[in-house]
Amino acid sequence: MTERTAENPFRGMAIMAACMLLLPGMDAIAKVLAVHGGMAPAQVTFYRFLFQFVCCLPLLVMLAGRNAFRAKRPGMNLLRGALHAAASLMFFTAVKYMPLADVFAIYFVEPFMLTAMSAFFLGEKVGWRRWSAIVIGFGGALIVIQPSWEIFGWTALLPVACAFLFSLYLFMNRAIGESDSPLVMQTWAGAGGTLFMGVALLAGNAVGHADFVPSLPRDGLELGLLVLLGSMSGFLHLFVVRAFRLASLSLLAPFQYFEIISATVLGYVLFSDFPNPGKWLGIAIIVASGLFIIWREQVRAKEDKMRANAASAA
Repeated sequence: MTERTAENPFRGMAIMAACMLLLPGMDAIAKVLAVHGGMAPAQVTFYRFLFQFVCCLPLLVMLAGRNAFRAKRPGMNLLRGALHAAASLMFFTAVKYMPLADVFAIYFVEPFMLTAMSAFFLGEKVGWRRWSAIVIGFGGALIVIQPSWEIFGWTALLPVACAFLFSLYLFMNRAIGESDSPLVMQTWAGAGGTLFMGVALLAGNAVGHADFVPSLPRDGLELGLLVLLGSMSGFLHLFVVRAFRLASLSLLAPFQYFEIISATVLGYVLFSDFPNPGKWLGIAIIVASGLFIIWREQVRAKEDKMRANAASAA
C-alpha cells in the first residue's frame, strides 16, 4: 500500500459495516439477471468485471494519473484479477440455483481456508484452538450444505470452490504485500478479471455449457442493472480498502458477517427464500467459529508484541 491514512477506527468501522450490508446487493442483482432475465452466470460475471473496470477507470486515472497503470508486478495483479473472476463466477452460478443466505453461509468457510493456507505456506503459527475452530466451522458448513446437496447436488459445493479461490486471491494479496498501491491493484485486477472471463465465456460456450451462453443486454433495464453491478463492485471494494486504512484488520474482520444479514433480507424480499432452523444452526456455528479465529488472532498478535517488547527491553 501507499502511505497509510491516519487511523480513525470509528469511521473505518462505519464504512466497513455499510459496505458489508451493501455488497450482497450485487449478488441479488446477479440472481435477478440469471433467474428472471435468463442471462448466463458467466455472462453476468464478464459484465461485472467489464463495467467495474470501465466505471472505476476514470476515478483511478483522476486520482493516480498514468501511475494507475504502472504496476511493479503486473503479472501477479492480472492473476489476482483472474482468481477473483473465477471466484465470482462460482458465486454467481451458485446464487442462480440456491438461496442467497445459503450461499453466503457456505462461503464463509473462506476465513478457515485462509488461516490454514497461512499456516501451511507462510509458516504462520496456528494453535490447537484455531485448528479446532476451523474443524467446527467446517462442520457448521456441512449442516448447511447437506439439505442443499439433496436438492441441488454438486451445485451446493460451488460456494466452497468460491471460498477456496477467494482465499487464494487474499493469500496473493498477503504475498504481494505493499509492492503496488490499492488503486493500481484495482486497475490491473479489473483488467485481469475481464480478460479471464472473456476467455472462460468463449470456452464454456464452445463446449455447450448452458451457464456460459454469451448474450447482450435485452433492454435498458438489464444494461442499467449490469452497470450498477459493476460500479457497486468497484466502488464498494475501494471503500473497503479505505476502511482498512482507517482501522485495523482485527477490528474490521468481524463486520464481514454483516453480509449474512442483508443476504437473508434480500433473499426473503426478492425471492421468498429464508433459512430453516437447521440452516440457522449451521450459520451460527460458522459465524461463531470465524469470530473465535479472529479473536485468537488478536490475542496472538498481542502476545507476539509483548514478547518482542520484552526482548528489546532485555
